[in-house]
Amino acid sequence: METFEKIELNGKLLGVIIRADYHKDGISFFTPDDFSQQLGYMNRPDSYVIPPHSHNLVERKVDLTQEVLFVRSGKVRVDFYDDDRQYLESRIVSSGDVVMLAHGGHGFKVLERAEMIEVKQGPYCGEMDKVRFEPISDEQVKLN
Repeated sequence: METFEKIELNGKLLGVIIRADYHKDGISFFTPDDFSQQLGYMNRPDSYVIPPHSHNLVERKVDLTQEVLFVRSGKVRVDFYDDDRQYLESRIVSSGDVVMLAHGGHGFKVLERAEMIEVKQGPYCGEMDKVRFEPISDEQVKLN
């Protein structure tokens, strides 16, 4: 199993999975600069200083909610769908893994009791924010 994986369809990034055992020196970003949600990783040595800073007020336009899930414990199957809600494939994420969901659709099945932290853009628009559809059956699962 790779420690970093991109799930793509026809050149469009559907998701990114960073496994708990991913390690690399320095800083790495897994998302293109034009994504409204940025996902990066930092590995810095003792005494490395990140200078204090604040962020400028910059107006941004967000067209699509992108979310990041931090799996604190347990095991979850992530099902990936295209923009037409057609099932594509699945991945299993577990304790310490991080998954970013960028485009297309997605669903989840908890395989072992799980705790997750979700981060996404706001403000939350309630039911206007998403379209729900029927999940696949266990028999349809395609794991890569």
